Amino acid sequence: MPRPSSAGYARNSREDVLAAALRILDEQGLPDLTMRHLATTLGVQPSALYWHFPNKQALLAAVSDQIIASARPADPGTGDWRDQVRHEAAALHDALLAYKDGAEVVSSTLALGLGADGLAHRLSRAICAGGFDPQTTGLAAETMVLFLVGHAFHQQQRLQADSLGVVAAPHSLDPADLPRGPQAFNLGITLLVAGLDTQSRPARPA
Repeated sequence: MPRPSSAGYARNSREDVLAAALRILDEQGLPDLTMRHLATTLGVQPSALYWHFPNKQALLAAVSDQIIASARPADPGTGDWRDQVRHEAAALHDALLAYKDGAEVVSSTLALGLGADGLAHRLSRAICAGGFDPQTTGLAAETMVLFLVGHAFHQQQRLQADSLGVVAAPHSLDPADLPRGPQAFNLGITLLVAGLDTQSRPARPA
């Protein structure tokens, strides 16, 4: 698509557009994150946004990468590989939950193959420290990504649905039960790490 001639391009950098998109997502949710609404927020015509993003899918992919990048990485010198994996998984999971509909945005980006590779890359780096071969490392990271994104997506959906009063009464969330979400996630990651630890590693050179 040809880049339009617009003063909006000069006024707003790519970082400005991403920051505005993240604010809309966090304050209003994914349904309100449209190119038209984003342009209105920035005070430009929608065509000005195409200087930075060719379409909405590209914008959401960049938003996903920003959400993932906000997760604090583990210190490579702290703990063994198991601790590193648990830290990375928890930090990435928290990052998805930190933005309204954050897990849905990242899940869609992953499903379309448009980005959000930081999830697997960070988990793979931590898993690799355990001495696993590349195939095992990749499969384990992919499994953990599916678990943490799915868990965060489900948790956000339940919280939002419950706040709107649309969840069947027997299944509505009691505030006292909210800590169970993190507990279930932590147990799931612990079980995945324990299972991975039983897998064989290539023999190290003598």
